[in-house]
Amino acid sequence: MHDVRLLRERPDDLRDAMRRRGALDTVGAEIDRCREHDREWLALTQAVQERKAALNASTQEVARRKRAGESADDLIAHGRALGEEISRLDLEVAAAEQARDAILMQLPNVTLPDVPAGGEDANVIVRGWGEPRDSAGVRPHWEIAAAHGLFDAERGAKVSGSGFVAYRGQGARLVRALMNFFLDSHADLHGYEEVWPPALVNRASMTGTGQLPKFEDDAYQIAGDDLFLIPTAEVPVTNLYRNETVDAAMLPKGFCAYTPCFRREAGSAGKDTRGILRMHQFDKVELVRYSTPEDSAAQLELLLGHAEAMLRQLGIPYRVKLLAAGDTGFSSAKTYDLEAWAPGVGAWLEVSSCSTFTDFQARRANIRYKPAPKEKPRFVHTLNGSGLAFPRTIACILEHYQQADGSVTVPEVLRKYVGTDRIG
Repeated sequence: MHDVRLLRERPDDLRDAMRRRGALDTVGAEIDRCREHDREWLALTQAVQERKAALNASTQEVARRKRAGESADDLIAHGRALGEEISRLDLEVAAAEQARDAILMQLPNVTLPDVPAGGEDANVIVRGWGEPRDSAGVRPHWEIAAAHGLFDAERGAKVSGSGFVAYRGQGARLVRALMNFFLDSHADLHGYEEVWPPALVNRASMTGTGQLPKFEDDAYQIAGDDLFLIPTAEVPVTNLYRNETVDAAMLPKGFCAYTPCFRREAGSAGKDTRGILRMHQFDKVELVRYSTPEDSAAQLELLLGHAEAMLRQLGIPYRVKLLAAGDTGFSSAKTYDLEAWAPGVGAWLEVSSCSTFTDFQARRANIRYKPAPKEKPRFVHTLNGSGLAFPRTIACILEHYQQADGSVTVPEVLRKYVGTDRIG
């Protein structure tokens, strides 16, 4: 959520930020409406303060008259009328604030100055690592998986529906291997505190990280309980300190968590429906960081480096892409995508998005810290990134490491978890 002072004092900056995202035509009128509600809120708030001052003065005069033995009936009646007017105005103040904040909740974050303006075609490849394998003769991961019984899409669809898969045999071992490898690496080597969070969260948690209200239709909701299956561990982990003021000595702070993730939009418009590239349920290890505003830029680069380290240790070629404003997520101020090379499908697959949200999420979730004992609390900056998502990482492993005989060499760092050096 935006600082209301941005709306009030620098509306042109807010409009420019929406223009850079290509969203001004959609939200420009909403910004104008939001400013109208804010002006109404300011006027009503001033009116309430004036009437409260008048009521206070009237109350004091009533007391003086009573001490002097004078009649105060007229002032008592006037005070009663003022009280009723204040109650009415308080309701109007709350309605104006609710209308203003409802629009603010729908406006995406302001991207940082070094984020390119424009849409997907303005994304920038920052760097790459490794030598992408030639696609010639490399079979797609779903063919290799079928040959070795690694995952069962047909029976996954039977028990749950399209977009769900059951990993089996060495495929299940590979999933568990990635979980252990990623968690061990981030906790033991990178200094993250491991968290095993709930997979169901309440509405306040989804709102705090920006999934609600804008993306409610994309979420799986539990009827009758107003709970949601998490789209990512970002939601429960970021909200651990919702409505709290954390100790400044705690910052920066990193958390890592494994969870299943649930998203309705997977495979939309028939895209990437084969294999495990787009799923309604998938597994992921997520990295979440809290930082001070001054340190958040460095923390983003640090988090990105931790995600990159996983791909390098797996030996999978990848590239780092800086997303343009129009391709940056709703809550994010700056995002790097990590794309791994999958030669069997001949494509770069996103396996991680590493983002800084500045204070956008912290304002919604009310997560603050005190820079010093006598200073006012400030909002923390939140960051997160996948470290990594499993399905596309598995697809890249099966395609990058497949051999001429159809077997797959297991990356060395996974062998102690999988229990073998070769699948098939």
